[in-house]
Amino acid sequence: MKVTFLGTGTSQGVPVIGCHCPVCSSLDFRDKRLRCAIHIQSEDTSIVIDTGPDFRTQMLRERIKSLDAVIFTHEHKDHTAGLDDIRPYNFMQNLDMPIYATDQVLDQIKREFSYIFEEVKYPGVPQVQAVSISKNHPFLINDLKIQPIEVMHYRLPVLGFRIGDFTYITDAKTIESEELEKIKGTKTLVINALQKSHHISHFTLDEAIQLIETLQPQRAFLTHISHKLGTHEEVEKKLPDHIKLAYDGLKINVS
Repeated sequence: MKVTFLGTGTSQGVPVIGCHCPVCSSLDFRDKRLRCAIHIQSEDTSIVIDTGPDFRTQMLRERIKSLDAVIFTHEHKDHTAGLDDIRPYNFMQNLDMPIYATDQVLDQIKREFSYIFEEVKYPGVPQVQAVSISKNHPFLINDLKIQPIEVMHYRLPVLGFRIGDFTYITDAKTIESEELEKIKGTKTLVINALQKSHHISHFTLDEAIQLIETLQPQRAFLTHISHKLGTHEEVEKKLPDHIKLAYDGLKINVS
């Protein structure tokens, strides 16, 4: 299974509009971060987790020609705003796109993209099949068995996902013990690390590292990174060997 980091930035992306800090001014391509999302390609299946505002750009950059499903972590716009751009896959595949999310997230999507769900649709709007999921029930997409993991984004429940020995978690601040049990044994862990200083709804760098050391995966990648964390080069120099900063376009093979 191949995982591609479509975006590794926070809600504003990096660089931030109007900012001239060393990170936003960096010429290192690894410091250019679109909104957070990943693509997973198995032998039989192509899925995306989250369709943020940069979804179209990400699909074009990675030349992803087919897509079997979209999974949503939560309802914030930096994770859902690009849903309209699934239309080319509708046209190419001549199929409705399955979108997997909790009922709470689906309700929000139906409000924000109401034109998709009208009984009489305007010609050419996205065609979707809404599929309800919950933290308590693993689900299948073709050959992929996916275990939802609930984390808390301040007071908002967010789903992370485990597929085999790979776990992806974004927008987390706390994780209850029963949900941590679902992660144990993961060999490759992706976790959010927003910045160095305290934040009300995201892990800091130190908090993310502490969680990684508790769970002890073979390797870990940090994502959902803001310009306040520091440049890719300076931060990665200080990380343990088994922890890396993810960057846009990074591809990893996982079991």
